[in-house]
Amino acid sequence: MRTYAGHSSAEASNELYRRNLTKGQTGLSVAFDLPTQTGYDPDHVLARGEVGRVGVPVCHLGDMRRLFRDIPLERMNTSMTINATAMWLLALYQVVAEEQGADVAALQGTTQNDIVKEYLSRGTHVFPPGPSLRLTTDMIAYTVAAIPKWNPINICSYHLQEAGATPVQEIAYAMSTAIAVLDAVRASGQVPQERFGEVVARISFFVNAGVRFIEEMCKMRAFGRIWDRITLERYGVQDPRHRRFRYGVQVNSLGLTEAQPENNVQRIVLEMLAVTLSKDARARAVQLPAWNEALGLPRPWDQQWSLRIQQVLAHESDLLEYDDIFAGSHVVEAEVAALTEAATAEIERIQGMGGAMAAVESGYLKAQLVASHAERRARIEAGEEKIIGVNCYESTEPNPLTADLDTAIMTVDPANEARVVEALRAWRDGREEGRAQDSLAALKKAAAGSDNLMAATLECARAGVTTGEWAGALREVFGEFRAPTGVGGAPVAVAAETGTPLAAVRAKAAATAADLGVGALRLLVGKPGLDGHSNGAEQIAVRARDAGFEVVYQGIRLTPEQIVSAAVAEDVHCVGLSILSGSHAELVPDVLARLRAAGAADIPVIVGGIIPAADAAALREAGVAAVFTPKDFGITEIIGRIVDEIRTANQLDPLEVPA
Repeated sequence: MRTYAGHSSAEASNELYRRNLTKGQTGLSVAFDLPTQTGYDPDHVLARGEVGRVGVPVCHLGDMRRLFRDIPLERMNTSMTINATAMWLLALYQVVAEEQGADVAALQGTTQNDIVKEYLSRGTHVFPPGPSLRLTTDMIAYTVAAIPKWNPINICSYHLQEAGATPVQEIAYAMSTAIAVLDAVRASGQVPQERFGEVVARISFFVNAGVRFIEEMCKMRAFGRIWDRITLERYGVQDPRHRRFRYGVQVNSLGLTEAQPENNVQRIVLEMLAVTLSKDARARAVQLPAWNEALGLPRPWDQQWSLRIQQVLAHESDLLEYDDIFAGSHVVEAEVAALTEAATAEIERIQGMGGAMAAVESGYLKAQLVASHAERRARIEAGEEKIIGVNCYESTEPNPLTADLDTAIMTVDPANEARVVEALRAWRDGREEGRAQDSLAALKKAAAGSDNLMAATLECARAGVTTGEWAGALREVFGEFRAPTGVGGAPVAVAAETGTPLAAVRAKAAATAADLGVGALRLLVGKPGLDGHSNGAEQIAVRARDAGFEVVYQGIRLTPEQIVSAAVAEDVHCVGLSILSGSHAELVPDVLARLRAAGAADIPVIVGGIIPAADAAALREAGVAAVFTPKDFGITEIIGRIVDEIRTANQLDPLEVPA
């Protein structure tokens, strides 16, 4: 039982962890901030506004020491949600454990280390698929030999569902990732064939549990059956204990609503039951989001509430006392069989393309997810998929939980970033610089060759190298990767037939383009900073395209300077910024200032993301034309608002086009 936690600084997060452990948490789940996840130091230009926002900054060995102060790592089970820089964070963790006097072979925990889903959904990838797979392979080989109780990879379908994956896609894409990883480990020759079962036994999965209870429970049964077959038939693993499908769950944050957020509590409970009620499909570990995550960063009290939900289920109910209560159900068996058949067919299709990595590079997987997500959004907007408080039963009594919205979430002190940057500079000044540079040179030499990279990484950790320096050295050798956006290949999800809302918006956009003397309105969709959650930006881009816009979307991880440069070069009529990490207060005013400096202050700027009401008001006061948050679920309506803002900015009369 654990909550995903970390914020501000190593010291603040350590205090939070120790407090949560006293409340009955039985493990730690570390949330790292975006600079740490993407291999940048906090003084890098892209880290601006992101330091300590969505997790804890860990810049070097000193931060990792402070993060786990007075927490005996030999007795702890620690999950670290880290992917592109997983090897680096594991090395720091190991060195701190050694300093505590721990037996490294006794360490237990998990590094997520699933880079495929980063290319498809979360966007914290750094290196191209080939080198990324090498880092994963080296980590697996190292841990099997040196840290045998560690889970070196946690194949993560959670974010695939948030990016639009159906249950079939979630199973198929996760299994395809597992096949790519296991094939690479086997081909590397680093693990003897007789020990390959140990590799399979350390593969774990991290799965999403949505609100469709039966579907989600059957999905987990199908997952287990397919995994057992693949590991037996493809890899010849005979020991059934090694073939066990081991998974943890974070129940669905995508389904949490800003409207009537109290409804999120019953959603969380129902989603948790889908992965606990059936013994044959029961998660080994469960993380629950907080009821107010659609509003902002949860407070310690909100995290405690989520922990107590699990404790009530485990200790007050009799749910864990019985054998599987769904055994023999013809309804469940039929659904599991259908999911297994469809997912197996999709796995075979991906293998026919050359496997998961090839399907990433071709853009196939991303385009499929963008299309599925667009279809889901269309069903919600049409009212076919009901969400209580959002598109039905919208009337509500005043909510005492959010009466003072600014205190219903936690905020990060804006001065925190400067303190972290100053501490980083002091660390660099105090280390033995020669040893640090020598270790980085050795890392680059190993990366250019074929040696396992873990030994060189451990020496970097001990030498005081920083997160940005470690990743920077590998960037020099491996290069970087910009993943396909999936927007261009996404089919039309909402028809613009006569009489439909989209037809009305298309007509309004066409009339506005004609008034401006251009062929089509041009919208730039930009994601400044390091926030890689691009689902919303992609859906806006696809719907704007379907409404007749020319859309400029260059993907994630852009500086304000790059966004403004593109806006001016493409002569766009509107700039749309998507930020979910909380860095909007820092980055949006920067974009506005740069547009003014470029003589383009007349281009309206709209912003979307998880933005508290007070921040939204401040952004509008700074010059933002409109702010959209999760409660604004009607994408076609948002596109219509964008057209209105373009007309206002160009001093055109308001235009209403009848549907």
